[in-house]
Amino acid sequence: MKSNLSNRIQSHSLALGSIFALIPFVNCGPSSTTTRQPVLTVLQSSVSIGDPHIASDSPTQLSIIFSIYEALVRLDEVGNYRPSLAERWEVGEDARTWTFYLRDGVRFHNGETLSASDVVATLGRVLDPAIGGAFGTQGVYISYLGTAEISALGDSTVRIVTEDPMADLLDLLVAMPISPASELDKLPEEYVGSGPYRIIEQSATQVVVAAHDEYWRKAPDYREINWIAEGDPGKRVEALLNGQGDIASGIGIQGWERIAEDGRALAHEMDSGLAIIFMANSLEGPARDVRVRQALNYALDVDEIIAEIKQGAAQPLNGYLTPHHFGYNPETPRYPYDPDKARNLLAEAGYEDGLKLVFDIPSVMPDEAPELARMMVEQYSRVGITLEIVEHQDRTAYSEMVREKRINDAAGFDSSPRSTYRVLREKIHSTLRGPWWEGYENEEVNSLIEEAQGTVSDTERQSIYLKIYTIIRDEAPWIFLYNPTRYWGVVPAMKDWKPRVDGLLIFS
Repeated sequence: MKSNLSNRIQSHSLALGSIFALIPFVNCGPSSTTTRQPVLTVLQSSVSIGDPHIASDSPTQLSIIFSIYEALVRLDEVGNYRPSLAERWEVGEDARTWTFYLRDGVRFHNGETLSASDVVATLGRVLDPAIGGAFGTQGVYISYLGTAEISALGDSTVRIVTEDPMADLLDLLVAMPISPASELDKLPEEYVGSGPYRIIEQSATQVVVAAHDEYWRKAPDYREINWIAEGDPGKRVEALLNGQGDIASGIGIQGWERIAEDGRALAHEMDSGLAIIFMANSLEGPARDVRVRQALNYALDVDEIIAEIKQGAAQPLNGYLTPHHFGYNPETPRYPYDPDKARNLLAEAGYEDGLKLVFDIPSVMPDEAPELARMMVEQYSRVGITLEIVEHQDRTAYSEMVREKRINDAAGFDSSPRSTYRVLREKIHSTLRGPWWEGYENEEVNSLIEEAQGTVSDTERQSIYLKIYTIIRDEAPWIFLYNPTRYWGVVPAMKDWKPRVDGLLIFS
């Protein structure tokens, strides 16, 4: 199983007073006893569920989905793979043939018992082109498993045979929630899974789930979980402090500081697995030249950017991954701020008299993109780069533009998959030309990606990924910026709660 390579994970709990034991809260947090608590109220930016079989990296969406559903495998709190609906699995030495042995006695919310036919039918729906996508993710899963043979070997065994070696198949399956075959045609209007909670109420602003009494693992911690949508992080913090919620997510550093100063709740933080980057257009234009791409990295003072627009709530990237990713190399040096080096590289590339570039940015996701672009304009001007910014208001259309390779000289993006394999296949491999590939070509990298997928040993595959990490850092197909910090607040009764590396809220 994969190990978590991060040595920079932060999970700080600020215990700010024992007076809260005397304050009557609307809802109760976890208890040290085995008695199930009545209701947990979660405050987050959105409660949209959508179609659970559309590829998504949204923690708010996935937190609700995986309270209702389960996949064949799951990630634990620190990012290691654990059995879930599959109690064990095997992979052949060719890294193509996977066999999953299902757990006995798993019941869906409709009373049906899990069988291999449910898994096969669900994966068939996941790979149906009609399912579509969100923010350009349509067809992502099909590109991996569209030619795979997925079959039931009796009632309790599933076999997946991929066309090409796929040693990181679990990276995909962990995000594919399993439904009973009989309920698939009701999606996405009705949600029936095998998870610890079943949905009983849903609106645009609220989702309520109730404990699944026949859940195969230990009894769920709560009788109900009430997910409340509040778009304003300040209002989420206010509601938490006033006893109108038990946990508030996505509160930002300002909310974290307010909770720490207020003393009526506990504050948590953890570096995210999100990479804020600009993907350079290596298909055409000045960024085809590696010297220009390197100069674009040397010319930015990322520490200054983090201090000003993130108030320090981020860590600078030293490459295309975050410390939470498999194959991340903490020893790789980041690009230092070196404007002289940037000028020299630009001169070598033929731009000693200056360079004009056009960058695309979305207005949201990341939300700080406009302010980030403003700082980049100013910093690039110091080395003779005149930067024009084109801001796009429609985030979905922006994703489609990037997917169709219609960007200008670079495009701002948030690289969100926790799967290193997905990042490499969808953004880097030049033969596959995935949805977010923007022209970078390196045959050695392609070969190493393919070698990694034929390598069953995690240790050996990690070694290959470390080689890729160094090459990509040096050839700079992206402008490497930062990975943001995530923040939460919880009531004192949840003093034992800890954030997960994937940012999901899991209560079971």
